[in-house]
Amino acid sequence: MNEADSGEPSPPTLGTCVGRALRLKCPACGQHKMFRNWITMVDPCPACGRKFDRAPGYLLGSIYINYGVTAFLIVVLYFGLFLSKSLTGSQLLWVLSGLGLLFPLWFFRYARALWIAFDERWDPWPNDEERRSMANEAKPSGIE
Repeated sequence: MNEADSGEPSPPTLGTCVGRALRLKCPACGQHKMFRNWITMVDPCPACGRKFDRAPGYLLGSIYINYGVTAFLIVVLYFGLFLSKSLTGSQLLWVLSGLGLLFPLWFFRYARALWIAFDERWDPWPNDEERRSMANEAKPSGIE
């Protein structure tokens, strides 16, 4: 079934989602910034209404992205610098320790944006459960 048959837009491609995430834009529409400042997210997107924090604990998955990218970077740099013999063991330890502490802080927003973008690609907001929840919240109280 395609977009025309279902009446709903198809999710953006993976490349589109990743591109929007790397620019820290909404993965659904690409129109608005995801962050108000270094840490605070804009939620929901003012342009399309996409909720970024879908449920309690939802954004914890971004920790895995942050950790994975940081670990990969440290390992690649370690072997590159170690094999090039450009730094002593002590210098290598200090450089990589500093990077291991500072890089995740800088990469925090990108990890969150990538987590949300991957989710938008494979489980677009709102999913069926979220639609039902929003419909129930929209009903006036006392009506079943």
